[in-house]
Amino acid sequence: MAGGRFAPGHLGELTQLLPFEMVDEALRATGRVQARLRDLPSRVVVYLTLAACLFPEAGYPGVWRKLTGALAGLPLAAPSASALAQARRRVGAKPLRWLFDLLRGPAAGIGTAGVWWRGLPVVALDGTILTVPDTPAVLTRFSKQAGNHGGTGYPQVRLLALVACGTRTLIDAVFGPTTAGETTYAPRLLPSLRPGMILLADRNFAAQKLVADIAATGAGVLVRLKNGRRMPVLTRYRDGSYLSMLGPTCVRVVDCEITITTAAGKHTGLYRLATTLLDHHRHPAAELATLYHQHWEIETAYLELKSTILGSRVLRARTPEGIDQEIYALLVVYQLLRTAMADATSTRPGTDPDRAGFSIAWQAARDQVILAAGVIADTVIDLAGTIGRHVLAGLLPARRLRVSPRIVKRAISKYQARGPRIDRTNYKATTGIEILAPAGP
Repeated sequence: MAGGRFAPGHLGELTQLLPFEMVDEALRATGRVQARLRDLPSRVVVYLTLAACLFPEAGYPGVWRKLTGALAGLPLAAPSASALAQARRRVGAKPLRWLFDLLRGPAAGIGTAGVWWRGLPVVALDGTILTVPDTPAVLTRFSKQAGNHGGTGYPQVRLLALVACGTRTLIDAVFGPTTAGETTYAPRLLPSLRPGMILLADRNFAAQKLVADIAATGAGVLVRLKNGRRMPVLTRYRDGSYLSMLGPTCVRVVDCEITITTAAGKHTGLYRLATTLLDHHRHPAAELATLYHQHWEIETAYLELKSTILGSRVLRARTPEGIDQEIYALLVVYQLLRTAMADATSTRPGTDPDRAGFSIAWQAARDQVILAAGVIADTVIDLAGTIGRHVLAGLLPARRLRVSPRIVKRAISKYQARGPRIDRTNYKATTGIEILAPAGP
């Protein structure tokens, strides 16, 4: 452990991925080092803010008790809730943002299973909504969802992320008021794209200028289009795709019919995909249609962030600056957990990172914080660590194709609503993909 007043400043075994020196540099770079040594040094406050993301069910005094519970015998401060709040305001959001900018990235090498497609790292772009407290201060920046009777519910934050599909790590993220749409925030993520990547995006991102800007980064694009969108047929290819134009950008279009067959019957849907990968020999249409399904990995990442970590809770910060701080802390903790999982699966060559259970890693990390265990690395490098060993002991089976109805899983009321019975069964499924060649000569 660190000594003296710095002893409570740790994150259990995750401290090895976010060591003291890294936090100190973040504080120095952002000008947030304390002017004098207090009972709550700035480094300790950063770790407290991060630990709160692992224990969203506890107030900050409760999080402090978890950080210090295993430090019996050390002279420790007993700060009040007010003192903890003042310390968090003193540190602010900038050090957490600095740490996120340092830690974000795919966290996988070239040989990692399930991360690459035909030599291209696969990433996805999409957005989600976070709910924040309904306070006058928060409402100066974040608004409620519009309804027939004015604003309803809680204020909301729009979060947009660029996620590595193989490891579900965060490559970049932006957030802000919901008054701006996803396509408004998306250009702020483009500097994080690199030549050779393949970006997957849904129909909301098929704007002509946005696709052109993505293509200008050197990254490939695979985006879904609305089925009724007219696309001129310029050249036809043997795999059923055809050359077309999406505004100023030359693209290949793949029209396909996807059939899902389960014990409950069949469901068929039409998909129209556009890609800047123009070589139909290197990137066949049928494989592109299959690849697009990887876009759902970002939805799983949001599930882990909002359901597993937050437990569908409203964020706790009650000011705009506090919300910035909390969201960046949440992103840092998620990235640390995902990095620990990727490190663990990398010790078993050929293991796909998506077999690592996020809930297992999250629970193991919480235990290590309470025990104040593994804070400083041993002299022998252990890539897996205690968290990784728990993950490897509980690897998920190889992914099977299963489907379930896309419905609201969380009821508005705890009482059973009237109406037809909702089918919540997961079904084993088989998928059929038929490429639809355009009509005409």
